[in-house]
Amino acid sequence: MRQDGDGMRRRNFLAGSAAAGGAALVAGGAVPAAAAVAGAADETTGAEPVTVVTPADKRYPDLVRGWNQRWVARPEMVCLAETTAQVAQVVQKAVSTGKRLTVRGGGHCWEDWVFNPEVRVILDMTKMNEVYYDPRMNAIAVEAGSQLLNVYERMYRTWGVVVPGGMCFQVGAGGHVSGGGWGLLCRQLGLVVDHLYGVEVVTVAADGTVRTVVATREANDPHRELWWAHTGGGGGNFGVITRFWFRSPGATGTDPAALLPQPPAEVLVSAVAWPWAEMTRERFGRLVRNYGEWHARNLRPGTPNDNLVSMLSLNHRSNGQIGLVTQVDATVPGADKLLADFLAAMTAGLGVKHEPLTAPMGELPAMAEFAEPRRMPWLQSARFLGTTNPTLNDPSLKGDFKSSYYRTAMPETHVDEFYRHLTRTDLNNPTASVMLSSFGGKVNAVAPDATASAHRGAAFKAAWMIWWTDPADEAGCLSWLRQFFHGVYAGTGGVPVPDAVTDGCYVNYPDIDLHDPAYNKSNVPWYTLYYKNNYPRLQRVKAAYDPKNVFRHSQSVRLPNA
Repeated sequence: MRQDGDGMRRRNFLAGSAAAGGAALVAGGAVPAAAAVAGAADETTGAEPVTVVTPADKRYPDLVRGWNQRWVARPEMVCLAETTAQVAQVVQKAVSTGKRLTVRGGGHCWEDWVFNPEVRVILDMTKMNEVYYDPRMNAIAVEAGSQLLNVYERMYRTWGVVVPGGMCFQVGAGGHVSGGGWGLLCRQLGLVVDHLYGVEVVTVAADGTVRTVVATREANDPHRELWWAHTGGGGGNFGVITRFWFRSPGATGTDPAALLPQPPAEVLVSAVAWPWAEMTRERFGRLVRNYGEWHARNLRPGTPNDNLVSMLSLNHRSNGQIGLVTQVDATVPGADKLLADFLAAMTAGLGVKHEPLTAPMGELPAMAEFAEPRRMPWLQSARFLGTTNPTLNDPSLKGDFKSSYYRTAMPETHVDEFYRHLTRTDLNNPTASVMLSSFGGKVNAVAPDATASAHRGAAFKAAWMIWWTDPADEAGCLSWLRQFFHGVYAGTGGVPVPDAVTDGCYVNYPDIDLHDPAYNKSNVPWYTLYYKNNYPRLQRVKAAYDPKNVFRHSQSVRLPNA
């Protein structure tokens, strides 16, 4: 269907635009042709209408907010692009008129990088959501507005392949991929960017001219550094991503079914919990140490444990339980034993039996029916874990989040702070938690500078999260989260600096406190926490492709010497 780029879609859009009910935005002057034409739009036809939603439109309230209801913008317009040419026109118009522009992919951003008071134009990418084989690139194309479940459904149903992306169903590909892309298949298949062949980006030159660039990982590609920047450099930094192309390194032939890895045909899913009522400080510490030690032992790839991934939800005591969800490739020899051995390692020395997971926790639903491991087709499992998420599907929630990577098991000083804050009685919020999730395995097989995703030596990562609805609860929730996170890392200036124990923070879980000296009292800046030694290289890419700093937010890559 989409093997001729955007031409077919443009004709359909123009035919139906008059009936769409939106205003029209037409950029001044013709948009320059794409710097590379493989898979790019035909931009030689000049300006074309773009659907625009203004404050007078009934759709406006839905389009000026994302998943986190803390952040609601009041832009002059929301432009819903459907082709690369339309994206270029919106960008050119915003640059020419001096309008502050941000880009919405899936709307899942945890901070106000898209929806903030300064934005005048939001470029909404959600209508660019197709997944198709592109014979010119010999790769599977994914438009940047595609949500992850749509990507998995289309790839797997059509060709039996997958990219090892995230779990939450409505995360947009644009931000997820460009930030590195952790997911439940990471230990087995690596990060999603380890399979990224190319990226199409609408950029702005020093003279304000908009151009569309296609960058690939080919060694002789003059734009290869732009490709590299999108393998973990984060969204909103270099231009507007319009599409990705995926083909695994070493893949041969032209059959789409052979260009990317296949997920397991079947997975083994387990969900167990431990009641807080029986969780002493010693038992809590033992469970957390067990999790960290297992992942530190299994950091390197090449063992059967690459086929296992797990999430330990350390919930606040008011939740009632601590939960553990594990997924194993059920098709590998001894899959049941892999799971049994892992659960035995988790419960070693604990002295309390696990029970069914009966309470929602963090981004996981109650899963009492998985107390005994269940075999499920892979796509069915991905859909279940991705769509039954109680926090993703509650439109009233506001939240705040933080992250860290661990290279080793937690030291006792960290465990003490975890236990202290998770058992505090001045908070009664069952959504408050820290999710520990697997890293390592095939993630560790890639050098830290081969992609912009630098945290290849991490064994597991931690995601702090808390939600609320009542505005009166916000101050208390933020205070608890900050005291908890910065208390854990008090010995290193309040943040998880890259050292022998911790390894910085995950850019896809952004945290504006990292650049606030009231909270980050270390000598390690926020950009080192996200990017480590890769940051200067990202700055050079920024200077080459966004010298006017059009694409920016509170933690965007800065221009050199800025």
